Parts: sequence; C-alpha cells; structure tokens
Amino acid sequence: MDMSFLDLAGKKILVFGVANRKSVAWHVARLLESEGATVIHSVRSEARRESVRKLAGDAPVYVCDVEREEDIVRLADEVGNRHGPLHGIVHSIAFANYSAGFRPFHETKREDFLQATAISAFSLVEIARAFKPHLVQDASVVAVSISSLTVTAENYGYMSPIKAALDSTVRYLAKSFSKDSAVRFNTVNAAPLKTSASAGIPGYLESYLFAEKLTFRKKALSTEETANAAVFLLSPRSSGMNGTGIVLDAGMGLNYFDGEVIRLAMRPETKAGS
Repeated sequence: MDMSFLDLAGKKILVFGVANRKSVAWHVARLLESEGATVIHSVRSEARRESVRKLAGDAPVYVCDVEREEDIVRLADEVGNRHGPLHGIVHSIAFANYSAGFRPFHETKREDFLQATAISAFSLVEIARAFKPHLVQDASVVAVSISSLTVTAENYGYMSPIKAALDSTVRYLAKSFSKDSAVRFNTVNAAPLKTSASAGIPGYLESYLFAEKLTFRKKALSTEETANAAVFLLSPRSSGMNGTGIVLDAGMGLNYFDGEVIRLAMRPETKAGS
C-alpha cells in the first residue's frame, strides 16, 4: 500500500477533549482514523466516557480530570503501558465558569481564573511532563487555541488571557523538551467555531456572526478546517514547525475595515444625519 502524504498510518495519538460530534477533538480523531492512525481518547468524567464510547467505536476511552494532577499521572501510566509509545497528543480542553453570566473583566473571581488556567493551560504542562517517558523521540503535541489573542473580546472575558498563556506555554514546552528530544509543540489558533462548548459563552452567537462577516469569504471557519490543520501539525509533514501556531481565521484578523462591516456599523448614524 502506498504511503499517504501525511504518513500517519500506524501512529498512535492520544486525544483529549471529545464531548460530542461538534467537538474539534472529535473531528481531529475522525480524520486521524481516516489516515490510518490509532486514536486513544481521554475524557473528563465517567458520564462523558459513556457518551463518547457510542461515537468512538473500538477506540479506547479513558477518564482523566485534568484539574487533578494525580489523574494525569495515572492516565500516563495506564495509556503508556497499554498503548505506548505515543506519536502525538491533542490538547483540546478549555473550561471557564460562566454560570454567573457576563461580568466585566475586573470583576473576575480569583477561583474562577485559577481553575480555568489550571484546566485550559497548565494542564498541558502536566500532561507533557507525565507523558514524556511514553512519547517517541519525534512526537508532536498540538493544542487548540484561538486566533485573536490580542483582541479584547468582552464576552470571552478572562479566557482570552488564559488562551494567551496556553500559547506561551506551548513555546516554553517546545524549548524545554528540545534539550533531550525532538518532540514538537504547536497550536492551531482558530477563529470562532460553532461548537457546543462555545454555545455556553454569553453573547457568543452575535460574536460568531460578526466574525463571519469579517472573513474575506464571508463564511465562518468550520470545525473540519480546524481539524485539518491540527492533523497536519501532528504529521511528520510539519516537522519544521515547533513552538509556533497556525492562525486559522479565513482572513478575519486582517479585515477590520471591510466596507460592508463599516456600512452596517455606521448605518444608525447615517440615518440620524440624513
């Protein structure tokens, strides 16, 4: 059989973060399997494991609450011993407590910020450390981040600086691992997506539709497009990329002065002065 361009056949990849069919992690897992890779799943609870098992078929599904370091250490032992060595890890995990609704950034609670940081950013450090003995020498670790790290999106709140911390964490892990391995760390920096997790962000729908209008093509980024970039980063074909990210936003971040968007934004003033 001819080798595919991505050369992922037979590779073993651990995927964190599948919740349902809309999840970025789920699209990544499906694409990996279509390329011949073996996927191992990690989810945050027993209840989630039961639902993901219905999607995952024969793929093994483990439970790991990344807020607990002991869970990560246990998972590394279990997965490493049963399935190792691994060729890649996907970190598609984020959590923020928006149960109280929208709050100005300066009213962010310490416990909420620290919990979100532990789950969404620092968990990657603990995962990398625990799995280091179970990775092949040139493994690839990919985290899912956001494209607009320097944009102050009010309704995204304190998660934006935490995602910035995730990107910085990836760079430092790439440097740290380079001392004795060729393991690579990169991010996919995606524009707003239509996922179940994003639906829980206050005001997200309006931001999603606005972001869509800012793209050059006037069409929002798809979850499948995000997965395509993640799988490329997991493959040996991205071997020259380390400590960096692929900004995937269909031109959104370059198109603030789009004529249509300006017209729509200024329309109330135009009417008032006419």
